[in-house]
Amino acid sequence: MCKGLSSLPSSCLGRAKDLRVKLSHLAEAHNKHKFQDGKALQDLETLLINKSGLQAFRGFLRSEFSEENLDFWLACEDYRVSPSTMQKIKSSSIYNQFINPDAPQEVNLDAETREALLSVTESPCAETFNQAQQRIYNLMAKDSFPRFLRSPHAMITIKAF
Repeated sequence: MCKGLSSLPSSCLGRAKDLRVKLSHLAEAHNKHKFQDGKALQDLETLLINKSGLQAFRGFLRSEFSEENLDFWLACEDYRVSPSTMQKIKSSSIYNQFINPDAPQEVNLDAETREALLSVTESPCAETFNQAQQRIYNLMAKDSFPRFLRSPHAMITIKAF
C-alpha cells in the first residue's frame, strides 16, 4: 500500500522540488524564446508582417475554423490603403463578406460595432472599419495567437526563419 510522499526521505523530496522548479523555468524560457528574425515571437503584429508567419497562422486558424478573423483583418488593411474612389465598393464587399448576419465568413462582433458599421457603409471613409478591425485583432491576439504559439504550426514557422 502507498504511504504517500511523507514516507520518502527529505533529500528526495528536496531534489524533486528543485527539479520541478528548474523544469518550469525551462518551459517558460522555451515559450519566451521562439525567435523570428532575431526577435522573440511574442506578438501578433510581428507575425503578421512576415509572409511565412502569416501563412502558418492562417493554417492554424483554418484548423480551428476561425480563418475569417484573419481574412477580415487583411481585407480591412487593404481597404485602409485603397484610393477613396474604391472605398465604397470595398466597403460593401467587406460588409457582405464579413459583417452582414448572413455573411459567408461572418466575424464575431458585438451588436454596437455591427450597427455602427451598418450606419456608415453608405458613406465610407478610410477609418470606417478601424474599430471593428481592432476588435478582431484583439480577439486574435488574446485568444488565437497564444494557442498558435503552443501549436505545431508555430514550430514550423520558427524553423522557417
